Amino acid sequence: MSGKATVFDADVRGPVGGETSSSPASWMPVLWFGGLLAVSYAFVLSRLAQQWFTDDDMSHGMFVPPLVAYIVWQRWTKLRSLPAASNMWGLLLMIAGSLMLCIGPPSLPTFVFMTRVGFVFSLTGLVLFLRGTRTLRELAYPLLLLLFMIPPPGFIYQRLTLPLQFVASFLSENLLELLGYSVLREGNVLHLPGQTLDVVEACSGLRSLLSLSFLAQAYAYLFDRRPWMRVALAIVIIPIAVAANACRIALSAMAGRINPEWGHGLYHAMTAWIVFVVSFVLLLITHQVICRVRGLFYKEETADALS
Repeated sequence: MSGKATVFDADVRGPVGGETSSSPASWMPVLWFGGLLAVSYAFVLSRLAQQWFTDDDMSHGMFVPPLVAYIVWQRWTKLRSLPAASNMWGLLLMIAGSLMLCIGPPSLPTFVFMTRVGFVFSLTGLVLFLRGTRTLRELAYPLLLLLFMIPPPGFIYQRLTLPLQFVASFLSENLLELLGYSVLREGNVLHLPGQTLDVVEACSGLRSLLSLSFLAQAYAYLFDRRPWMRVALAIVIIPIAVAANACRIALSAMAGRINPEWGHGLYHAMTAWIVFVVSFVLLLITHQVICRVRGLFYKEETADALS
């Protein structure tokens, strides 16, 4: 007895609107429903864009959409060659995204995060529903990058900020002692002769960690297309950002010993930019080291294979 093929967990392949899969017209449904999706989330996206320009923690968010658009544009030739398909799992993702949009009042921080993530869910579901799993696999990386434009919810900030404060103060204490300074640490407070340095939430390093993580992914895609390198740089950027933030706190303490005004205000903000640049330079150096080490191992494996 013959059974009916299910479309719930498999792509149904075929041209869209009578067009071949390589025709730009086959993408018209995606553009049409994508426009409707943008209109539906217009209020959410406009509030998100405002936060990029007003919140120092999310200033990198404005660069996420251009990078994603550039990645899609570079992959457009391959995307056009993929056959149009339909996958019902995408419809479920779109429904989940719609529920997130309507989940609660936009004034509560947790619900704000849910509505913004709902846009990514809906966009992912749209691609899966109209184009299928092959197109979704090709667009998986740029879709994941969209999460960098969304600020983490408050409870994640609270869970990460305090541990990062303690780590930064601990590393700063050891660095200052190594340089010959007398310092006493009480929790996240550093006591030096003539001054007390409080490692507050803004000095936890979470802001630079988010920005540097996105910068690492942008650098990895633009200058090293190997997917495993993106994972490697995502891992190494964490200790780089934490160590750089500890150096910034130690530098502020040393500057405060020379002139108390240098330990806060504009001078303290300038050190953040300097450390950010230094962190990026360390990222570049780490990338070169990884490439050279892998090159050595690759040469050894090649030599063993030839012998």
